Amino acid sequence: MRIVRSPAGEVAIDPGGRAAGRGAYVCRTAECIDKATKKGALTRALSTPLPANLREALAAGIADPTNANEGGARGQE
Repeated sequence: MRIVRSPAGEVAIDPGGRAAGRGAYVCRTAECIDKATKKGALTRALSTPLPANLREALAAGIADPTNANEGGARGQE
């Protein structure tokens, strides 16, 4: 999953993976997202603090089974 900081400074989840701006990738597992937010990896990668609403959205996205298509067609050969 890609998280992006737009040129305007807004931080959001980039579902298409093509939004303009500085991006960071994180796997969709609860353990990975928790580690990335608690240790500040996403904050460092995006060069800006994560808004509280984005942290909640990341946590909610873990429970959504429709978001399980990590990697798309690649890696499924």
